[in-house]
Amino acid sequence: MPTLHSVLETALYVDDLGRSRAFYAEDLELPLLLENQRMCAFDVGGQSVLLLFLRGGSTQDMPTPGGTIPGHDGYGPLHMAFAISAEDLPAWEQRLRERRIPIASRVTWPRGGTSVYFHDPDGHVLELATPGLWATY
Repeated sequence: MPTLHSVLETALYVDDLGRSRAFYAEDLELPLLLENQRMCAFDVGGQSVLLLFLRGGSTQDMPTPGGTIPGHDGYGPLHMAFAISAEDLPAWEQRLRERRIPIASRVTWPRGGTSVYFHDPDGHVLELATPGLWATY
């Protein structure tokens, strides 16, 4: 069996692409990789990509010069987690306070990790997670 190495991309579906682009670029300071009328892509730690698609804007197959991307979409509050170091957790909590982003919940895990949960402008549940959350992290 060939090996899967990591999750490369995570997609969230948003109602207002400009508003969400600003949140991820300004509030979370993710570098923008690509933007067009239906989506934008952000670098996450030089290891993965966060894709934001305009809700309903990618339901149809999309032909490209290199092949066709199958249609996809998502509804409701989705979830994703960003990996952070334990040392950076207080700075992240301060950053959220400074940007007036309410912390929805804080969880201390049995393995020693801590998760802080908050919402993006579309109600997606975002998590900042320190090592000790999973056996693999």
